Amino acid sequence: MGHKYPESAGLRLPEGLSYNQSSVVGPDGKVAHVTPWLAPIVWEGTFDPTLIDPVYKQQNITIATTVFALGKYTVFLKDFMESAEQNYFVGFHVHYYIFTDHPEEVPDVKLGEGHQLTVMTVGSSNRWQEMTLRRMERLEKLIESRLVNEADYVFSLDVDSKFYARWGVETLGRLVGAIHPGYFKAQREHLPYERRPESQAFIPYSDGDYYYGGAVLGGAVKDVYEVAKTCREQLDIDAAKSIEAAWQEESHLNKYFLYNKPSKLLSPEYLWQAHLPQPKEVKIIRSCHVIKNYAAVRPNP
Repeated sequence: MGHKYPESAGLRLPEGLSYNQSSVVGPDGKVAHVTPWLAPIVWEGTFDPTLIDPVYKQQNITIATTVFALGKYTVFLKDFMESAEQNYFVGFHVHYYIFTDHPEEVPDVKLGEGHQLTVMTVGSSNRWQEMTLRRMERLEKLIESRLVNEADYVFSLDVDSKFYARWGVETLGRLVGAIHPGYFKAQREHLPYERRPESQAFIPYSDGDYYYGGAVLGGAVKDVYEVAKTCREQLDIDAAKSIEAAWQEESHLNKYFLYNKPSKLLSPEYLWQAHLPQPKEVKIIRSCHVIKNYAAVRPNP
Protein backbone atom coordinates (compact mmCIF):
# COMPACT_ATOMS: atom_id res chain seq x y z
CA MET A 1 0.00 0.00 0.00
CA GLY A 2 2.84 2.34 0.76
CA HIS A 3 0.69 4.64 2.89
CA LYS A 4 2.61 6.40 5.66
CA TYR A 5 1.04 6.79 9.09
CA PRO A 6 2.15 9.80 11.11
CA GLU A 7 1.82 8.24 14.56
CA SER A 8 4.64 6.51 16.36
CA ALA A 9 5.08 2.76 16.04
CA GLY A 10 2.99 2.08 19.13
CA LEU A 11 3.13 2.57 22.88
CA ARG A 12 3.64 -0.65 24.82
CA LEU A 13 2.98 -0.31 28.55
CA PRO A 14 5.26 -2.29 30.90
CA GLU A 15 3.24 -4.73 33.00
CA GLY A 16 3.01 -3.88 36.68
CA LEU A 17 3.33 -0.12 36.15
CA SER A 18 1.28 1.85 38.70
CA TYR A 19 -0.27 5.17 37.67
CA ASN A 20 -3.39 7.25 38.18
CA GLN A 21 -6.48 6.49 36.13
CA SER A 22 -7.16 8.65 33.08
CA SER A 23 -10.26 10.85 33.34
CA VAL A 24 -12.69 11.60 30.53
CA VAL A 25 -14.37 14.38 32.50
CA GLY A 26 -12.25 16.58 34.76
CA PRO A 27 -13.13 18.06 38.17
CA ASP A 28 -14.21 21.25 36.38
CA GLY A 29 -16.74 19.30 34.32
CA LYS A 30 -14.82 19.77 31.07
CA VAL A 31 -14.05 16.80 28.85
CA ALA A 32 -10.47 15.77 28.15
CA HIS A 33 -9.26 16.23 24.58
CA VAL A 34 -6.07 14.21 25.02
CA THR A 35 -5.01 11.14 27.00
CA PRO A 36 -2.03 11.07 29.39
CA TRP A 37 -0.09 9.27 26.62
CA LEU A 38 -0.89 12.16 24.25
CA ALA A 39 -3.48 10.44 22.08
CA PRO A 40 -6.30 12.76 20.95
CA ILE A 41 -9.87 12.14 22.11
CA VAL A 42 -12.24 13.16 19.32
CA TRP A 43 -15.20 15.31 20.36
CA GLU A 44 -17.36 17.80 18.54
CA GLY A 45 -15.31 20.97 18.13
CA THR A 46 -11.89 19.30 18.14
CA PHE A 47 -11.59 19.08 14.33
CA ASP A 48 -12.42 21.11 11.23
CA PRO A 49 -13.75 19.05 8.30
CA THR A 50 -12.92 21.80 5.81
CA LEU A 51 -9.27 21.38 6.79
CA ILE A 52 -8.84 17.65 7.32
CA ASP A 53 -11.03 16.27 4.52
CA PRO A 54 -8.88 17.67 1.67
CA VAL A 55 -5.73 16.38 3.38
CA TYR A 56 -7.02 12.80 3.32
CA LYS A 57 -8.70 13.22 -0.07
CA GLN A 58 -5.36 13.73 -1.79
CA GLN A 59 -4.07 10.50 -0.25
CA ASN A 60 -6.74 8.47 -2.09
CA ILE A 61 -7.31 6.19 0.90
CA THR A 62 -9.67 3.22 1.18
CA ILE A 63 -11.49 2.39 4.42
CA ALA A 64 -12.58 -1.23 4.78
CA THR A 65 -15.52 -1.72 7.13
CA THR A 66 -16.57 -5.07 8.55
CA VAL A 67 -20.10 -5.66 9.81
CA PHE A 68 -21.36 -8.92 11.34
CA ALA A 69 -25.05 -9.67 10.75
CA LEU A 70 -25.62 -13.23 11.89
CA GLY A 71 -28.94 -14.91 12.59
CA LYS A 72 -31.76 -12.44 13.14
CA TYR A 73 -29.32 -9.52 13.34
CA THR A 74 -29.83 -9.09 9.60
CA VAL A 75 -32.91 -7.07 10.57
CA PHE A 76 -30.57 -4.20 11.51
CA LEU A 77 -28.71 -4.07 8.20
CA LYS A 78 -31.07 -1.76 6.33
CA ASP A 79 -30.99 1.05 8.91
CA PHE A 80 -27.26 0.59 9.44
CA MET A 81 -26.42 0.80 5.74
CA GLU A 82 -28.87 3.57 4.83
CA SER A 83 -27.72 5.78 7.71
CA ALA A 84 -24.06 4.97 6.97
CA GLU A 85 -24.47 6.11 3.38
CA GLN A 86 -25.68 9.48 4.67
CA ASN A 87 -22.95 9.97 7.28
CA TYR A 88 -20.05 7.49 7.09
CA PHE A 89 -16.94 8.61 5.19
CA VAL A 90 -19.07 10.34 2.58
CA GLY A 91 -16.93 11.16 -0.47
CA PHE A 92 -14.20 8.65 0.40
CA HIS A 93 -13.50 5.12 -0.81
CA VAL A 94 -15.31 2.66 1.48
CA HIS A 95 -15.58 -1.11 1.08
CA TYR A 96 -18.16 -2.77 3.34
CA TYR A 97 -17.71 -6.46 4.14
CA ILE A 98 -20.96 -7.92 5.48
CA PHE A 99 -20.49 -11.23 7.31
CA THR A 100 -23.77 -13.14 7.45
CA ASP A 101 -25.27 -16.61 7.48
CA HIS A 102 -28.30 -15.29 5.57
CA PRO A 103 -26.87 -13.60 2.44
CA GLU A 104 -30.32 -13.49 0.86
CA GLU A 105 -31.40 -11.05 3.60
CA VAL A 106 -28.76 -8.42 2.85
CA PRO A 107 -30.79 -5.41 1.65
CA ASP A 108 -30.19 -3.67 -1.64
CA VAL A 109 -29.06 -0.23 -0.47
CA LYS A 110 -27.97 2.45 -2.93
CA LEU A 111 -24.28 3.13 -2.32
CA GLY A 112 -22.61 6.49 -2.80
CA GLU A 113 -19.75 7.19 -5.16
CA GLY A 114 -16.63 5.24 -4.22
CA HIS A 115 -18.53 2.89 -1.91
CA GLN A 116 -18.85 -0.85 -2.53
CA LEU A 117 -20.15 -3.88 -0.64
CA THR A 118 -19.09 -7.52 -0.49
CA VAL A 119 -21.17 -10.20 1.24
CA MET A 120 -19.11 -12.77 3.16
CA THR A 121 -21.16 -15.91 3.81
CA VAL A 122 -20.32 -17.71 7.07
CA GLY A 123 -21.80 -20.55 9.12
CA SER A 124 -24.57 -20.14 11.67
CA SER A 125 -24.28 -20.40 15.45
CA ASN A 126 -26.70 -21.37 18.22
CA ARG A 127 -25.13 -18.99 20.75
CA TRP A 128 -24.85 -15.21 20.47
CA GLN A 129 -21.68 -15.42 22.55
CA GLU A 130 -20.14 -17.64 19.87
CA MET A 131 -21.10 -15.09 17.21
CA THR A 132 -19.19 -12.47 19.18
CA LEU A 133 -16.21 -14.69 19.91
CA ARG A 134 -15.62 -15.51 16.24
CA ARG A 135 -15.44 -11.91 15.03
CA MET A 136 -11.75 -11.44 15.80
CA GLU A 137 -10.87 -14.64 13.95
CA ARG A 138 -12.87 -13.60 10.90
CA LEU A 139 -11.39 -10.11 10.93
CA GLU A 140 -7.88 -11.57 11.18
CA LYS A 141 -8.47 -13.87 8.21
CA LEU A 142 -10.07 -11.14 6.10
CA ILE A 143 -7.07 -8.87 6.64
CA GLU A 144 -4.67 -11.69 5.75
CA SER A 145 -6.53 -12.69 2.60
CA ARG A 146 -7.70 -9.33 1.23
CA LEU A 147 -7.39 -6.13 3.21
CA VAL A 148 -3.61 -6.10 3.43
CA ASN A 149 -3.63 -5.41 -0.31
CA GLU A 150 -6.96 -3.59 -0.68
CA ALA A 151 -7.29 -1.02 2.11
CA ASP A 152 -5.39 1.56 4.13
CA TYR A 153 -7.63 1.60 7.19
CA VAL A 154 -10.24 -0.75 8.61
CA PHE A 155 -13.13 -0.34 11.04
CA SER A 156 -15.10 -3.18 12.59
CA LEU A 157 -18.54 -1.94 13.66
CA ASP A 158 -21.69 -3.39 15.26
CA VAL A 159 -24.65 -3.83 12.92
CA ASP A 160 -27.27 -3.01 15.57
CA SER A 161 -26.42 0.67 15.41
CA LYS A 162 -27.44 3.67 13.36
CA PHE A 163 -25.59 6.79 12.23
CA TYR A 164 -27.06 10.20 13.00
CA ALA A 165 -24.22 12.58 12.13
CA ARG A 166 -20.84 12.77 10.44
CA TRP A 167 -18.34 9.96 10.97
CA GLY A 168 -15.34 10.91 8.87
CA VAL A 169 -11.57 11.08 8.59
CA GLU A 170 -11.29 12.64 12.04
CA THR A 171 -11.62 9.04 13.29
CA LEU A 172 -8.63 7.69 11.38
CA GLY A 173 -5.40 6.78 13.12
CA ARG A 174 -2.88 4.02 13.65
CA LEU A 175 -5.00 2.31 16.31
CA VAL A 176 -8.44 3.58 17.32
CA GLY A 177 -10.77 2.66 20.17
CA ALA A 178 -14.06 4.13 21.34
CA ILE A 179 -14.89 5.05 24.94
CA HIS A 180 -17.92 3.09 26.16
CA PRO A 181 -20.84 5.47 26.92
CA GLY A 182 -21.94 3.56 29.99
CA TYR A 183 -18.65 3.92 31.85
CA PHE A 184 -16.95 7.11 30.72
CA LYS A 185 -17.26 8.63 34.21
CA ALA A 186 -16.61 5.44 36.20
CA GLN A 187 -13.65 4.75 38.44
CA ARG A 188 -11.41 1.89 37.32
CA GLU A 189 -12.53 -0.45 40.12
CA HIS A 190 -16.10 -0.18 38.80
CA LEU A 191 -15.25 -0.88 35.16
CA PRO A 192 -16.56 -4.24 33.88
CA TYR A 193 -13.16 -5.68 33.02
CA GLU A 194 -12.61 -9.44 33.30
CA ARG A 195 -11.55 -9.89 36.94
CA ARG A 196 -10.75 -13.62 37.06
CA PRO A 197 -6.97 -14.21 37.00
CA GLU A 198 -7.40 -17.49 35.13
CA SER A 199 -8.64 -15.62 32.03
CA GLN A 200 -6.22 -14.11 29.52
CA ALA A 201 -8.42 -10.98 29.62
CA PHE A 202 -7.76 -10.46 33.35
CA ILE A 203 -7.25 -6.89 34.54
CA PRO A 204 -6.80 -6.29 38.30
CA TYR A 205 -8.92 -3.70 40.10
CA SER A 206 -5.87 -1.47 40.52
CA ASP A 207 -5.30 -1.15 36.75
CA GLY A 208 -7.08 0.40 33.80
CA ASP A 209 -7.48 3.61 31.83
CA TYR A 210 -10.82 3.75 30.05
CA TYR A 211 -13.42 1.12 29.24
CA TYR A 212 -13.54 0.62 25.48
CA GLY A 213 -16.63 -0.59 23.66
CA GLY A 214 -16.20 -3.70 21.56
CA ALA A 215 -18.60 -2.24 18.99
CA VAL A 216 -15.84 -0.10 17.47
CA LEU A 217 -12.32 -1.13 16.52
CA GLY A 218 -10.34 0.73 13.91
CA GLY A 219 -6.99 1.82 12.60
CA ALA A 220 -4.34 1.06 10.03
CA VAL A 221 -4.78 -2.40 8.54
CA LYS A 222 -1.54 -3.82 9.99
CA ASP A 223 -2.31 -2.53 13.49
CA VAL A 224 -5.89 -3.82 13.54
CA TYR A 225 -4.50 -7.15 12.35
CA GLU A 226 -2.27 -7.32 15.43
CA VAL A 227 -5.29 -6.62 17.67
CA ALA A 228 -7.42 -9.27 15.97
CA LYS A 229 -4.64 -11.87 15.96
CA THR A 230 -3.68 -11.31 19.61
CA CYS A 231 -7.28 -11.29 20.84
CA ARG A 232 -8.06 -14.44 18.83
CA GLU A 233 -5.05 -16.18 20.36
CA GLN A 234 -6.10 -15.15 23.87
CA LEU A 235 -9.68 -16.25 23.19
CA ASP A 236 -8.36 -19.65 22.04
CA ILE A 237 -6.30 -20.07 25.22
CA ASP A 238 -9.36 -19.28 27.34
CA ALA A 239 -11.56 -21.61 25.29
CA ALA A 240 -9.09 -24.48 25.80
CA LYS A 241 -9.61 -23.99 29.54
CA SER A 242 -13.40 -23.63 29.16
CA ILE A 243 -13.22 -19.98 30.18
CA GLU A 244 -15.35 -17.30 28.57
CA ALA A 245 -14.44 -13.73 29.50
CA ALA A 246 -17.13 -11.56 31.07
CA TRP A 247 -17.83 -9.63 27.86
CA GLN A 248 -16.26 -11.99 25.34
CA GLU A 249 -14.11 -10.18 22.75
CA GLU A 250 -14.74 -6.80 24.42
CA SER A 251 -12.94 -8.01 27.54
CA HIS A 252 -9.94 -9.13 25.49
CA LEU A 253 -9.95 -5.87 23.53
CA ASN A 254 -9.75 -3.91 26.78
CA LYS A 255 -6.83 -6.04 27.93
CA TYR A 256 -5.05 -5.38 24.61
CA PHE A 257 -5.65 -1.63 24.79
CA LEU A 258 -4.42 -1.48 28.39
CA TYR A 259 -0.93 -2.60 27.32
CA ASN A 260 -0.98 -1.40 23.70
CA LYS A 261 -2.26 2.15 23.89
CA PRO A 262 -4.56 3.39 21.10
CA SER A 263 -3.18 6.32 19.12
CA LYS A 264 -6.64 7.92 18.97
CA LEU A 265 -9.79 7.60 21.08
CA LEU A 266 -13.32 8.31 19.91
CA SER A 267 -15.56 9.98 22.45
CA PRO A 268 -18.94 8.44 23.34
CA GLU A 269 -20.40 10.56 20.52
CA TYR A 270 -19.32 7.71 18.24
CA LEU A 271 -20.68 4.90 20.41
CA TRP A 272 -23.86 5.99 22.16
CA GLN A 273 -26.68 3.76 23.41
CA ALA A 274 -30.30 4.67 22.80
CA HIS A 275 -31.47 3.76 26.32
CA LEU A 276 -29.07 6.25 27.95
CA PRO A 277 -30.04 9.89 28.57
CA GLN A 278 -27.76 12.29 26.69
CA PRO A 279 -25.49 14.11 29.17
CA LYS A 280 -24.28 17.67 28.75
CA GLU A 281 -20.78 16.46 27.84
CA VAL A 282 -22.09 14.77 24.68
CA LYS A 283 -23.04 17.60 22.32
CA ILE A 284 -23.90 15.37 19.37
CA ILE A 285 -24.65 11.69 18.86
CA ARG A 286 -22.95 10.38 15.74
CA SER A 287 -23.60 6.65 16.05
CA CYS A 288 -25.94 4.92 18.45
CA HIS A 289 -26.87 1.37 19.38
CA VAL A 290 -30.59 0.92 18.79
CA ILE A 291 -33.00 -0.36 21.43
CA LYS A 292 -33.78 -3.99 20.72
CA ASN A 293 -35.56 -7.01 22.11
CA TYR A 294 -32.69 -9.39 22.82
CA ALA A 295 -35.07 -12.35 23.18
CA ALA A 296 -36.23 -11.75 19.62
CA VAL A 297 -32.82 -11.48 17.95
CA ARG A 298 -30.54 -13.73 20.01
CA PRO A 299 -30.64 -17.53 19.59
CA ASN A 300 -30.08 -18.08 23.33
CA PRO A 301 -30.38 -16.10 26.62
